[in-house]
Amino acid sequence: MANPQIEVRPRTVLGKKVKALRRSGVTPANVYGHKVESTAVEADTAAMTHLLRGISRNAIIDLKLEGEGKPRPVVVREVARDPVTGRLLHVDFFQISLSEKMRAEVSVVLTGSSPAVATYGGVLLQMVDTVSVEALPGDIPATFEVDVSGLTELEQSFHVRDLSVDTAKVTIMTDPDVVLARVAAPRLAAAEEEEAAAAAAPAEGEAPAAPAAEGAAPEPSAES
Repeated sequence: MANPQIEVRPRTVLGKKVKALRRSGVTPANVYGHKVESTAVEADTAAMTHLLRGISRNAIIDLKLEGEGKPRPVVVREVARDPVTGRLLHVDFFQISLSEKMRAEVSVVLTGSSPAVATYGGVLLQMVDTVSVEALPGDIPATFEVDVSGLTELEQSFHVRDLSVDTAKVTIMTDPDVVLARVAAPRLAAAEEEEAAAAAAPAEGEAPAAPAAEGAAPEPSAES
């Protein structure tokens, strides 16, 4: 299957002037990597938004830079958005070598239903969201699926060591004893919620914190 593609142009607008660039429907971006000079680029916001919506984490993208004949293989390293509106502000692309191993964070997705939840009223908890791996770019999994149907008892857990991985291609860097998912007993889950509520409540005789003013301006974002 062909890699997703994005067409970009060299960018000369830098610093605070990129605000005008965004208003014109263009998103600023950068391309960098190991032994690769950082390059400021830009792309149509509509095309960039379409790309980001359609790719999975660690997907290899063919980045076509105007003036270059051969596309660059890249992955999305970071996406900056306005914290209030969610508007796309900036994208960092990391240029990769398809023949060199790289480290990446792979999302953990829980699938199935735990019998311990239905039978004993347990609470299914996902303990971590990602697992760190090292592999060739083309061998990095899109996600790690954790089937929780094997969690039949309260306090039973699924660990990193329980993941099904082709160890000839993928090396797990996260500690194998890290818990990915577990089924907590109802009373323990309730106790954890009470502790969290108590920690958030003001101490006796202490005035509650004043709420933030409505419409308070967000912290300014960094410009690139």
